[in-house]
Amino acid sequence: MSTYTQIIYQIVFGTKNREPTLTKENRDELFKYIWGLLENKKCHLYRINGVEDHLHIVTHLHPTVSLASLVKDIKLASAEYIKVNQLFKNFKGWQDGYGAFTYSIKEKERLIAYVKNQEEHHRVKTFREEYIDLLQEHGVAFDEKYLL
Repeated sequence: MSTYTQIIYQIVFGTKNREPTLTKENRDELFKYIWGLLENKKCHLYRINGVEDHLHIVTHLHPTVSLASLVKDIKLASAEYIKVNQLFKNFKGWQDGYGAFTYSIKEKERLIAYVKNQEEHHRVKTFREEYIDLLQEHGVAFDEKYLL
C-alpha cells in the first residue's frame, strides 16, 4: 500500500529581530535556492514570497519529511547560502521560531494569491500584525511577550 497525503502548509518565519535585511534585488535568488531545497526533499512548492523582514512558503510536505526538520534545514542552509553569496549585506540570521499553518486543498488558490501579494499586503499591515492574525485565524494560543 502506498502513502497518500494532501496537506498544504504555509510556513512563516522572519529575520533575526525582524530586521528589514532581505532587500528586493536578491530575494528571487534566495527563493530559487529554497525551492531547490524543497525539491531535494520531494516537497512541492506552490509559492514562496516575502518582504524585507520575513518569508512565506506554501508547500506540500512529502510524507517522509517532518515539518520541524524541514524548517530547520531551510533556515540553516539558506542562512549559509546568504552569507557565502553575500545576498543581503546586513542579514544576521533567521528568528528562532516559526509559524506553520495547514490549509485545505480548496483554499490553495486563495493562499497562493495571498502569498503572491505580500508587498502590497504589507503596505497596510506589519509582519507582527499579520502573524498575530494568522495565529488567531488558526486558533493557536500564544503569549504576545514571545512575539518579538
